[in-house]
Amino acid sequence: MTLELTFEGAQVLRPDGFDHAPIAVADGLVQGAASAGRRIDLSGYWVLPGIVDVHGDSFERHVAPRRGAMKDIADGLVAAEAELAAQGVTTATLAQFMSWEGGIRGPDFAEKFFSGLRDARPNLVTDLRGQLRFETHMIDAYATLPDKIAEWQVEYVVFNDHLPHARLAAGRKPPGLNGKALGARMSPEKYLEYMMSLHNNGPEVQDKLPGLMQTLQERGILMGSHDDATQAERDWWHGCGVRIAEFPETVEAAQAARDIGDHIILGCPNVVRGGSHKGNASALDLITMGLCDALASDYHYPSMRRAAMLVADAGLKDMAGAWGLVSKGPAAVLGLSDRGVLTDGKRADLVVMDPTTRRIGATMSGGRFSYVSGEVAARLVA
Repeated sequence: MTLELTFEGAQVLRPDGFDHAPIAVADGLVQGAASAGRRIDLSGYWVLPGIVDVHGDSFERHVAPRRGAMKDIADGLVAAEAELAAQGVTTATLAQFMSWEGGIRGPDFAEKFFSGLRDARPNLVTDLRGQLRFETHMIDAYATLPDKIAEWQVEYVVFNDHLPHARLAAGRKPPGLNGKALGARMSPEKYLEYMMSLHNNGPEVQDKLPGLMQTLQERGILMGSHDDATQAERDWWHGCGVRIAEFPETVEAAQAARDIGDHIILGCPNVVRGGSHKGNASALDLITMGLCDALASDYHYPSMRRAAMLVADAGLKDMAGAWGLVSKGPAAVLGLSDRGVLTDGKRADLVVMDPTTRRIGATMSGGRFSYVSGEVAARLVA
């Protein structure tokens, strides 16, 4: 059941900036006439568009905290939703691996996770969506992957290659081999042999991967590449129908994406830290250069609101532009034209924030509250 409410007294962030006009919610939508239902005084607060996370994997600790500890994916998703809602996220893209790495990144867990997400979504308030992070050298999965994606109701696929090719080519053992082998339930010797076989698939990957991507494109699947380092890489992906560049590692790769008209996603932790933990291009520098369409939580949900506020406080963008990097921008990348801004007829996804503490007081997704706390809760029940 959705609510009919009118919020008064707050500063409401519209596409052109803040205003003090009331904002009404009814039938799950933002209403033009601010007279819907009960009137709530939110004086002293901001009302902002709900955060849209285009890529995040912090949910992993909820659905698989330790081996065997989580038997029901739905219970883990409820816990993840609670954290997301407390951080103002109203739409979350959960990035799940299908990787040679095994464990919670292996094909078996991907099957369990996406099936669980598909079945749990109708019972959650936050719009949780799946993103498949597929390791390209797993060529044995190519034939069945499109049908699996359809079965799981996944609409977004990102292609990864995390094999340590340089070490494998040099005949050297990758770091952390024993631990990773344990996660994959193999002996270190068998695991290294498996990694070498995937490494040797390189020529076949280049030959067959474009066909897989063409099939997915024909089925309307959104596709992204991950960690592009050069213009040549981005141009190759674009030629295969991949229109999103996730976390480009260099200015060259990000500029290539911009020049060719592709979307650029950067990480909020990179913004908050003031740079990449791997020494890649600084997200703040890329934002300053106009080379960012959306910010993603990556591995830390609280960084989303913090990154947007940091961009605004630094004067890199005005508040509408800065917050748009975690709302309007990600919604556009995902093709979700019904959300990301607080205008008439859009989905009632909004965040109530204390402008002094920058803490979230309430989160509403699709006209339903997913999180309420403190003084805002008191005003709602008064």
